[in-house]
Amino acid sequence: MLTEIELNELKEFARKTRVNIIKMVCNARSGHPGGSLSGADILAVLFNKCLNIPTSWTRSEEYDKRDRFILSKGHASPLLYSVLAQKGFIQEEELMTFRKFHSRLQGHPAKEYLPGIETSTGSLGQGLSIGCGIAIGLKMDNNPAHVVVYTGDGELQEGSCWEAFMQAAHRKLDNLIAIIDRNRLQIDGRTEDVMSIENLYDKIKAFNWDVIEINGHDFQQIYEAMKLAKKSNKPCAIIAHTIKGKGCSFMENQAAWHGKAPNKEQLEQALNELGEK
Repeated sequence: MLTEIELNELKEFARKTRVNIIKMVCNARSGHPGGSLSGADILAVLFNKCLNIPTSWTRSEEYDKRDRFILSKGHASPLLYSVLAQKGFIQEEELMTFRKFHSRLQGHPAKEYLPGIETSTGSLGQGLSIGCGIAIGLKMDNNPAHVVVYTGDGELQEGSCWEAFMQAAHRKLDNLIAIIDRNRLQIDGRTEDVMSIENLYDKIKAFNWDVIEINGHDFQQIYEAMKLAKKSNKPCAIIAHTIKGKGCSFMENQAAWHGKAPNKEQLEQALNELGEK
């Protein structure tokens, strides 16, 4: 159970993450704010309470036994970059180079440029398959680390995801956790209008995974779900129900903000709503 102090710390971490996301996308005049904002609470809990993260991104016993985090929905890179900055892997000043020429902070994460990036992502539908391969390798090495793959719900319309679900169960990858950002929106509109993925819980369960459904903005639920997932004797999926654009009233539940930058007036409104003086 998280204490009141811990909950307040997570709330502030997530708030700062959202502030950085809005500033980065506005400054770059491009990017994907909606699906980045929806995951701020989830990554706040993961990177502060649930994942074994090394203090240094260099070879060591601590580094080798780190939990692997894969941002399968690579377009939500502002979310991950903000988290890495707050955890000290990159300087916060570098965030404002996002999507600029010669910047390490590309529109989609590139492993060769930044510490904290496990694999380059952006082509949707591949993260879970990559996670399977890493999880198999960890088992072969008797490494106790877990692999956590953070996916979008629209991404699950890709057939490769379901091959990965099947492979993970067949290989008994109890060290693999999928977190699904179920905000129900994608670039073309509602997921259920573009291509329905419901009943998602039953579908994943039928692939012989453990499945947990939570409110993806409730820190306590995220924390408890991750504790259960790490103890599972099967691969485990956490369906996290979220709000796309969470924290900015004019972006919330609006598919148009999947990949659009706010102007200066909208930036000011968003920062005010997020309590940034």
